[in-house]
Amino acid sequence: MYLQQRKSWLLALRRLSRVQVSDWAAPWAATCWLVYWLLFATLIGTAAGLSSAGFLVALDWVTQHREAHPWLIAFLPATGGLLAWIYYRYGQRANLGYNVILEEIHEPATVLPVRMAPLVLVGTLVTHWFGGSAGREGTAVQMSAALADQLTYTLGVRRRDRATLLVMGISAGFAAVFGTPLAGAIFALEILVIGRCRYESLLPSLMAALIADQVCQACGVGHTHYNVGTIPLATPFKLGWAMIVGAICGMVAMGFTKLSHFVTELFRRSIGYPPLRAVMGGLIVAAFVGLSGSTRWIGLGIPVIEQAFSEPSGWYDFLWKVILTAITVGAGFKGGEVTPLFFIGATLGSALSLIVPLPVGLLAALGFVAVFAGATHTPLACIVMGLELFGMEAAWYLAIASVTAYTFSGQTGIYRAQRAGHSKHG
Repeated sequence: MYLQQRKSWLLALRRLSRVQVSDWAAPWAATCWLVYWLLFATLIGTAAGLSSAGFLVALDWVTQHREAHPWLIAFLPATGGLLAWIYYRYGQRANLGYNVILEEIHEPATVLPVRMAPLVLVGTLVTHWFGGSAGREGTAVQMSAALADQLTYTLGVRRRDRATLLVMGISAGFAAVFGTPLAGAIFALEILVIGRCRYESLLPSLMAALIADQVCQACGVGHTHYNVGTIPLATPFKLGWAMIVGAICGMVAMGFTKLSHFVTELFRRSIGYPPLRAVMGGLIVAAFVGLSGSTRWIGLGIPVIEQAFSEPSGWYDFLWKVILTAITVGAGFKGGEVTPLFFIGATLGSALSLIVPLPVGLLAALGFVAVFAGATHTPLACIVMGLELFGMEAAWYLAIASVTAYTFSGQTGIYRAQRAGHSKHG
């Protein structure tokens, strides 16, 4: 059962903001409401910024160490099995990952276990250290949401306010790990229900995201910058091509989602013991790396993403990343799928430059946001992310590609707990 609310001065401040007042007195209630959530945003944003900064530094180290010692990939099955055993033995609800956060927002039950933060941190570092193909946003979001939810108990937060706390945890973690606070704030609202947003949580989400991003930067942790190059003037002809690229990205996003769910169910039905699933998945990924003789498609793949903005990628780059990420995540490894989606989208868009009459850098940027928009059903957040990363000059292209990808990607997303508000096509 949900913990009973505690009396505190924070609750008194919250009550003042909920008093029914006239329009003339509304500024007072709004001020109380703002101060109330600013206090929480400061706590959550600081915790998310510090934890994400430490995580990014550690992730950079394990990635460099793996690239310097490729033989570590041979230990992926064993380390994956050990990691899965720890989650199986001690993880409990933490094993549900991102989905448990969304479920708690929709139907509050119990406070997220604080063990979720250290477990997902260690799990993601192990995944990347030994060569799994996964992301990083899931780790940052789970850590910040788990830490934010502890305030529910320590400060006696109301049940109806707890959902906003979790939304703030999502936005803070996303903003800190990618350096895109505006996109993080909108993503946290848009990810809950397809086609709907929780606007009552918009300002708290934005405050937490901005603080988390500033704290992470204050720790000296930088983020990747992508060189889009020259962006041509938007014309109906060029925007038409952007729409075609968006449609292709949407269908690829749908394919990735379907394959990820299929692989997860295949492992679950074929292998009853979770640690053995990770061993088998690790064997497949390690064998692929050994046979291909390349580490190009494992890990985050940031160098490959950067390369996609300057020269056309091979048509197979996005395809191998789709397959290896589906196997890695489906087998139970930790990390998330968003950065792999960036890889898939950027290399797909870059490869399309061979047939689409748009600059390779612009096409990589369109794929970068469009595949993400299609797989998560968050077109507005992806448009804003594109603006934060690539600039206003690409606004029309980013908007057309993201919304078109969202339209073409079906109703199923990478997060099973995401709910459908309505059909995309009426």
